[in-house]
Amino acid sequence: MSKKMLVTQALDERDLLVKKINDKIEKASFIDTIKPNEDKVFEKKIKKEDYVKEAKAAYQKITDLIERFQTIDAAIVDSNAKTEISTSYGKFTVAGAISLRSRLRGGGAYDGEADFERRIQNKLQSEYDERVSFCDIKNTQLQDTAESMRLSILGKDNKVKDDKPLAVVDTYVKENTTELVDPLDMKKKIEALQERRNSLLTELDTQIKVSNATTFIEI
Repeated sequence: MSKKMLVTQALDERDLLVKKINDKIEKASFIDTIKPNEDKVFEKKIKKEDYVKEAKAAYQKITDLIERFQTIDAAIVDSNAKTEISTSYGKFTVAGAISLRSRLRGGGAYDGEADFERRIQNKLQSEYDERVSFCDIKNTQLQDTAESMRLSILGKDNKVKDDKPLAVVDTYVKENTTELVDPLDMKKKIEALQERRNSLLTELDTQIKVSNATTFIEI
């Protein structure tokens, strides 16, 4: 006879079954030894007929639990493939949402290799930091050069009444200042990517939990 249960209940039972099945496999004994002149098996120290019953019963119990696990797991998978959730970034099946969440957390078959959003964000941040540092170094060197030029023009103790020679230095600085070429407006882009990622993960977590707590499956 089939029974309805919430997906959350099914998930809890599935987790419990994993522990229970593995525990029973670990504790079970399926084969032992005995001598013709003895009536008890060597390891279990019980009568042969009792051991035979016990081994068969343990094996049957384990296979029954495995079948139960598979039934529940299949029902969860089927439900996840059919049930839809809504986020501000669009609609997903629960299965799709779980897969996306896993990918954004660096899980799944490809580990972090498929977390493209994080990888491009890291690339943008790394390249931005590198170019900003490069600009700072080059412009500091330029200011040092410009200061040397000014001192050379002014002399250590003399003042130049005409500012025209100094204007040459200003022009030199202006023409040789290193600037960023930033078509993506990198800082805002990085912030937007991080905000979108955090928001999407939060929404996926919330909607998956809500769906699991309100969706029934039949076992």
